Amino acid sequence: MSPAGTPLAAPATGADLLLWVAFPYICLAVFAVGHVWRYRQDQFGWTSRTSQLLEHRWLRWGSPLFHLGAFAVIGGHVVGLAVPASWTEAAGISEHAYHLTAVSLGTVAGTAMITGLGMLSARRLLNRRIRIVTDRSDELLFPLLSATVLLGFAATAVHNVVGGGYDYRSTVSIWFRGVFALHPRPEAMAGAPLLFQLHALSACLLFAAWPFTRLVHVWSAPVGYLVRPYLVYRRRPAPTGGAR
Repeated sequence: MSPAGTPLAAPATGADLLLWVAFPYICLAVFAVGHVWRYRQDQFGWTSRTSQLLEHRWLRWGSPLFHLGAFAVIGGHVVGLAVPASWTEAAGISEHAYHLTAVSLGTVAGTAMITGLGMLSARRLLNRRIRIVTDRSDELLFPLLSATVLLGFAATAVHNVVGGGYDYRSTVSIWFRGVFALHPRPEAMAGAPLLFQLHALSACLLFAAWPFTRLVHVWSAPVGYLVRPYLVYRRRPAPTGGAR
């Protein structure tokens, strides 16, 4: 039985151990070691490599939509995967209210993220100047990020919008928390629908590729700008007639 009282699948097979134990830990190890290597070997490349000077009209709308949608999606994943169902129930949030809120807000955030990512991808493919400066890491990142986002959106749409509803907190969340608690539960993820499994695998690949792409700029957010003192500028006085 799961912590939520929902029976899990049969005991894990060898394939389940490979997919839902070995593979996630390998990706997390690459994620951690890769960041250390990237920081020590390529500090000057630790940037988003902005191309705003080459094209700004698509970037002006695509970037805010993608980033704001991504922040909301990540927040939803943190609540849905890291917070047990018993905690939300103890807080007085019913399963129906949680499901309705999660699906509604998740659909809006996912739509914004997909729209922004689509604009950024189209901008990179259709604009010749942007396409020329696209390096190999971008050629890996954009398809992998698109696959991860679309699989997650499809899983929500198929099972929780069009379908009768699926409680991922009884399977996916148990596996996710188990991985980080060093007590993996592969049998929990083995019982999840295929779209959720594909979304989890693509997310693991994304974490493994993270240190070698522009995504490292996430850890260099200019938080210091929020608390730094103001810069005082003085207007230069106009020259007098004699000085001129």
